[in-house]
Amino acid sequence: MVLWALISGPVLLLLGLAAACFLLYCAYIQYIHMKYDHIPGPPRDSFFLGHYTTLMRSIKDNNLVHELFLQWAQTYGPVVRIYALHNAMILITSPHGVQEILMSPTYTKDAVYKHAFSLFGVRFLGTGLLTDRDYDHWHKQRRIMDPAFSRTYLMGLMGTFNEKAEELMERLSDKADGTCEFSVHEMMSKVTLDVIAKVAFGMELKSLQDDQTPFPRAISLVMQGVAETRNPLAMYTPGKRAFIKDVQDSVRLLRQTGRECIERRQKAIQEGEDVPADILSQILKGAALEDTCDKESLLDNFVTFFIAGQETTANQLSFAVMELARNPGILGRVQAEIDEAIGSKRDIEYEDLNKFQYLSQILKETLRLYPTAPGTSRLLDKEVVIEGFNIRPNVALVFNSYVFGRMEQNYKDPLTFEPDRFSPESPKPYFTYFPFSLGPRSCIGQVFSQMEAKVVMAKLLQRFEFQLIEGQSFDIADTGSLRPKDGVMCQLRPRTNRN
Repeated sequence: MVLWALISGPVLLLLGLAAACFLLYCAYIQYIHMKYDHIPGPPRDSFFLGHYTTLMRSIKDNNLVHELFLQWAQTYGPVVRIYALHNAMILITSPHGVQEILMSPTYTKDAVYKHAFSLFGVRFLGTGLLTDRDYDHWHKQRRIMDPAFSRTYLMGLMGTFNEKAEELMERLSDKADGTCEFSVHEMMSKVTLDVIAKVAFGMELKSLQDDQTPFPRAISLVMQGVAETRNPLAMYTPGKRAFIKDVQDSVRLLRQTGRECIERRQKAIQEGEDVPADILSQILKGAALEDTCDKESLLDNFVTFFIAGQETTANQLSFAVMELARNPGILGRVQAEIDEAIGSKRDIEYEDLNKFQYLSQILKETLRLYPTAPGTSRLLDKEVVIEGFNIRPNVALVFNSYVFGRMEQNYKDPLTFEPDRFSPESPKPYFTYFPFSLGPRSCIGQVFSQMEAKVVMAKLLQRFEFQLIEGQSFDIADTGSLRPKDGVMCQLRPRTNRN
């Protein structure tokens, strides 16, 4: 009896503490519900889980969670509350809300960006330009990197854009017999990887020539890893262990590659050698002027630019080819524009880019329907009123460009691919189009990526006709960015009717 009393005392104490913690947790969830239940939204799956079960079921079933957000926005209006466990987020589909929040430097990025600091325990994007939530630190980084994306510097990249796009055309020529089937996404991923490696870091990866280079697979794995982290239990799922190890190894490969690249460049600069006037040199020079050269931060930005400069542009190009192949009238019109603008000229000059008006509209329309970076979020640190709803602070405001681009309120027949929405005569989108975000935290590389996209697409349209393989789906895969699920399987043949 004495022994039982000695044992039962601590046990009862622990049970009491557990019960108290449980009750406090319940009270906290109720408090969150009381703060935001006045905002419209779908019924909760349960008191404790909120909408977590519905969200995870959508991801598990390989459904696009952004379609779920679109349904909720269409059902419940421009301000929708969503719960996941004890967390609340507010989906905003109001153009006024976009203007007020995204255009302001006041609101920092939401805590969701902390999840990209590391990936399954290995430092990933850290506090790089994309994920840095400290506005002052971010602004300092942005100021250092701005010269690397100036108009003058970008004009000097046309030679590399042409060189790598020409290598892609050579590879495609080998496949252009009208019968060879290949993945457009795979080829676009390789060319954009070769471009960003050379223009940003002075690296010759030659992934278009070398099918054994590990970088395309590494990037694909880390993006899949990012998608998996939406499930907080992914790291503890037994069947995922091999995949998680592959992701961790891929992150280490990218960061080690960056470390070697940075160290070589720093040594070359210190020894007074001639170095490429690329993005890495600009970043290192800017960091030296700022008396800051935190190597981990430099690695964070290496990985950020390495992935963002490859992944999103490759996805946009693949979706553009997919839609052009499905719309022969649009394809014929843009090919006529390319023929008139550059004829059979091999190298595209910077001045030629302004001649590609309809091609620019196609690329913009592609990002309306298929925003490769589908959204962003901000942490609300003060009470605001959006569309008549008081939104109390300490909550994430979510802005989903996929949802905005597919709402009838914003675009007539939104599921129709219509590049003339972006013609000079058409009304400009009023805070409903933000594939590169908006305001001070907009993407620093958007001009770079669209210059590259124009060069690659112009050469492709100049040289080839393409046809989609029957039987493939046109579904969208979400791997942190949106990409065509089946890779856009095509057949090519040389153009014979060029003017």
